[in-house]
Amino acid sequence: MRPRRASATLALATAFAIGAAFPATAATSVGPGVQSVLDRLPDDVVAGALVSRDGVGATAGPVTANAHFRIGSVTKVFTNTVVLQLAAEHRVDIDAPARRYVPGLMPREYDGVTVRQLLNHTSGLPKPAAAPGPADGPGWWLKAVAPRDALRDSFAATIGAPPPPGSEQQYNGLNSLVLGLLVEEVTGHSFTHELQHRIIRPLKLRHTSLPAADDPTIPSPHARVYVGGHDVTEQSPYPWAEGGVISTAADLDRFLTALFRGRLLPPAQQELLFHVPDVKGAATNTRYCFGPEACYSVGGLMRYRLSSGEYAWGKTGSRPGWDNGFFATKNLRHRVVYSLNPTGQGSDLDHIMAIVGAGLAD
Repeated sequence: MRPRRASATLALATAFAIGAAFPATAATSVGPGVQSVLDRLPDDVVAGALVSRDGVGATAGPVTANAHFRIGSVTKVFTNTVVLQLAAEHRVDIDAPARRYVPGLMPREYDGVTVRQLLNHTSGLPKPAAAPGPADGPGWWLKAVAPRDALRDSFAATIGAPPPPGSEQQYNGLNSLVLGLLVEEVTGHSFTHELQHRIIRPLKLRHTSLPAADDPTIPSPHARVYVGGHDVTEQSPYPWAEGGVISTAADLDRFLTALFRGRLLPPAQQELLFHVPDVKGAATNTRYCFGPEACYSVGGLMRYRLSSGEYAWGKTGSRPGWDNGFFATKNLRHRVVYSLNPTGQGSDLDHIMAIVGAGLAD
């Protein structure tokens, strides 16, 4: 999910559940660049912020450093990692048609879509059906959409022929729903089980979880967030394998570090982690890549060119009330994890780019 932009229907305020407030952090802890961004917050666009740079945290607004947050599409990196682990075990051929593993899940016109194309968003799957939102009336934030239902509705609403698989990159959450179901078919276990078994428990991510579809709660401490005057802190984790995980800055920093150091993938799959396809970006991809070029790797990471010319790698994600992400240089010289609480009064993209740029600068 992309960083949230201005919306006339979104009004968000933020308060925080009981938890020890993080003390003011000296500028030298997170670097003067990041601290200068935090010093200007909260503002009309961002009500609160938590930033971790190289494992050291700082906050702005009424935020606790150990706050849990809904990480949104950062979940996709976890999902792609599980699939690449299955590829390393020779249980999935990423260049085979996805229908080999999930027969009948997609219409016949998508029979040629490979697992690799799902991983790097070149599948050509249709635009996702509308997610629950304020237009759906009271309680919209608690409405769940099962993965198969989301796929069915999206395919049913498709107009026109899909682009040839592999011809362009268009960021699409449906890819991750198919991948999550593929994991379940291949392993015979739930996606949640595989996520816990392969990543969460081995890395001791004690504050990371993928809630059950009927569990809208979030562990404390956490932000209390509002949309349109409604408290939506407890909300459906319906995005599942494409956006349902809850975590903390410390856990995401641990995951990112382990991933980049090769603790989760053997060399062949580790190389794919940073492989971006040589294809054009779709016309609407600028909302997700911060530019017109293809930017997503087989590992689900977003490639982002810093002002220095060096590439950063990471992922953005959002859910109502939270805009989050993590980025690092490939050699882990610097890494940054952030969670912002947008007010809905404008785009926080400039804030995100400023935090990432300052956090990864020397």
